[in-house]
Amino acid sequence: MLRIHNQVLSLALIIKDIVMEKTFKNCQSCGMPMKKSPNGGGKNLDGTISTMYCDYCYGAGKFKQPEWTVGEMQEFVVAKMREMGFHRFLSKFFVKRIPRLERWKNKLE
Repeated sequence: MLRIHNQVLSLALIIKDIVMEKTFKNCQSCGMPMKKSPNGGGKNLDGTISTMYCDYCYGAGKFKQPEWTVGEMQEFVVAKMREMGFHRFLSKFFVKRIPRLERWKNKLE
């Protein structure tokens, strides 16, 4: 029984490592391409670069806007994209996928 328990524990650690090492093309909070993020991503608590969240959303191991809802993030991203010269239609289309990003997909608004 102990042997099975240890094997399950080992498998769980392997799965955790795979999930934690997954890299994303886009920030899983705002959707911005990770290659556009200063330093290639935000900073984890241990000082390493996050492969999940951009520098604008994440730093020192926590979200820079922890109280924001998905709706507030969408409004912010639309405003930023408009500021950068994107057409309103394109920016509205882009933010429709934000609720499916890792940070938001299990949260209700």
